[in-house]
Amino acid sequence: MAVAPDTAADLVYRIFDLQRVVRCVAAASFRGQDTGVALQGVLRFVGEGESRATHLAERLGVSAPVLSRHIADLEEQGYVIRRQDPDDGRAQLVALSPAGVEKLRHIEEHRAATLQGYLSDWSQEDAEDTARILTRLSDSLKQSARATAAGPITTQAPQEH
Repeated sequence: MAVAPDTAADLVYRIFDLQRVVRCVAAASFRGQDTGVALQGVLRFVGEGESRATHLAERLGVSAPVLSRHIADLEEQGYVIRRQDPDDGRAQLVALSPAGVEKLRHIEEHRAATLQGYLSDWSQEDAEDTARILTRLSDSLKQSARATAAGPITTQAPQEH
């Protein structure tokens, strides 16, 4: 069953509102920290494992020059390390340094505690249901975005000889 246009429009509004609120909460909770919200996002993705900078840029939805500046800032602060990709000397691999691992752990603990405080009137069941629905929504949007980026699948009729 397809989602009705009014429901889709309402979801778009609620998603953008949620993004705005999350940005405001994140900015307020880390005011005065040495890493802003954007750098924290980069740290989180780098923390998932060593990766090429170009792949990180694609996953984050930013341009390579923007990511390069973020990586340089994080490297200067001692949170990431770069090395040449052994499979492609032109490419660089980016990973967290030990200090970066600790910084990411601190950020994630702080964010979880902040959110836990904000949701103090929620039940555990409500939080788990919301996490499940947000995961499903995120997975559906990623899958649709990948399918759109890949373009339509075309089939050619077999040619007769």
